[in-house]
Amino acid sequence: MEKAKARGQNKGSVTLRAAIAVIVFMFALFLIVLAVSILRARSDAELAAQSRAFAASQVVATNARWIVELSRQALGRIDSALGADISFSSPATGGNIEAAVGSLPGNVKSYVVAADGRTVFTTDEKWQNIDIRDREYFRTVADGAAFHVSPLLVSRLDGAQIFVFSRRLERGGSFVGAAIISFDVSLLIPIWESLGLDELSTISFVREDGQLVARYPYAAAPLDLSKEPLFTRHLATADSGTYTAVSAADGAERTVGFRRVENTPLVAIAGINTRTTYLPFWRNTIITLLLAVPTALALAAAIIWIVRLLRKDELRRAQLEEALEHNRMLVRDTHHRVKNNLQAIMSLVRLHPVPEDIKADLQGRVTAMTEVHEHLYRLDRFTEIDASTLLPAIVNRLTEAFASNVTVEYDIDPLVLDRDQATPLALVVNEVVTNALKYAFADGRAGTIQVSLKDEGDGTMRLVVGDDGPGFDPQTAKPGLGTRLVKAMLRQLHADEPEFTGNGGAKVSVRFHATAKPAHA
Repeated sequence: MEKAKARGQNKGSVTLRAAIAVIVFMFALFLIVLAVSILRARSDAELAAQSRAFAASQVVATNARWIVELSRQALGRIDSALGADISFSSPATGGNIEAAVGSLPGNVKSYVVAADGRTVFTTDEKWQNIDIRDREYFRTVADGAAFHVSPLLVSRLDGAQIFVFSRRLERGGSFVGAAIISFDVSLLIPIWESLGLDELSTISFVREDGQLVARYPYAAAPLDLSKEPLFTRHLATADSGTYTAVSAADGAERTVGFRRVENTPLVAIAGINTRTTYLPFWRNTIITLLLAVPTALALAAAIIWIVRLLRKDELRRAQLEEALEHNRMLVRDTHHRVKNNLQAIMSLVRLHPVPEDIKADLQGRVTAMTEVHEHLYRLDRFTEIDASTLLPAIVNRLTEAFASNVTVEYDIDPLVLDRDQATPLALVVNEVVTNALKYAFADGRAGTIQVSLKDEGDGTMRLVVGDDGPGFDPQTAKPGLGTRLVKAMLRQLHADEPEFTGNGGAKVSVRFHATAKPAHA
């Protein structure tokens, strides 16, 4: 009993845990799907930013190459316009120099500076006599470089941010000066505007040594980027690409597209502001969360409510199982007590001076009822009894009691009898078999008794009990107490009229409506 109870409790606990696990799994699956969708949207936004930055860097690189190439050509034309003596300046020379730089874009100024630092010619209306021999763009060409691109500079004349291209001038193989073109950084504004960037996104020209050449929106000051990831990691492995980093210029995070500018010492950079890039993502994410969070909270509340219901149901089921087990114990005890009381009655009958044949009849009848109750409590099946075990138990007790030399043959279908049919059927079998043992084999001779109970398949069963004794004449047989008892029990079974056969041995056949079902059902 305790093991069965424990199995029931374990089964209930497993069911409860399984239900809770399924609910939690579905909730976790909802959260996982939500998280995956958000992460995927973020990844898509990141890819879009990288694609945009990469495309923008291509545009910036194209313009940088165009500016460098135009500057080379303009400086070459200035060199040609100067003639053999760069110190000699005529109106024609000045006109040629102005023509050489006239087609250049932006606010362009040109200078011709002699080797001693004197400015020989300039198109700068605000020019002042300033010694530029300390400037990198002059020193580099003076030291032998044919062409040079300066880093970002702040003009000593007007404080504007500029960048400079310079060309070494030689006459007779000797350095005689430098031809110089300066561009205002505002040259980058049309490029920046054409890309449709916001004020926190930037475009830049950077020299290959990491020195900033030009940037828009404007940088606060000249900047060395040689220690930044672009130069320490990315350009070391690829001539173009994208990455995300915090800018050394202003501390803003950007998705950066970069590209080496072919045939120039420059790297073109486009930095796309991540806040702007991810703005649609965050907007969509907030909308999603505004819908998903209440849903998740509702699901969580539903889970808690369902779990509580399941726990209450489990507790109620456990209480019902406990009550059922208690009732089973009471019923088992009742059947056991009934059996003991019936046996006590038999003991009292044996003590009274009653004829032995009457005692035997009483004992058989009580034994039949005792077997029914014993099967009910011993097999823990209080409403059903297996006919294939009940009937042999009754008949075997009778053959033992009469000490007869009789063989019993059984042909019993595996049927489960309702308890309301079990007792009258047991008494019928008891009376018929007792009658056979008393009269068919009264002289102690050997014989055979057949007991058959078959399901006829139409909601009825047929009981047949026969023997191979001398038989009897049903017409002349006098009905006794046993016959009256059999008929009374058959009425309880709602049976048809029994059929008696007396030739070649006695046989009783009776058909009754069954409330039984197959034992395996």
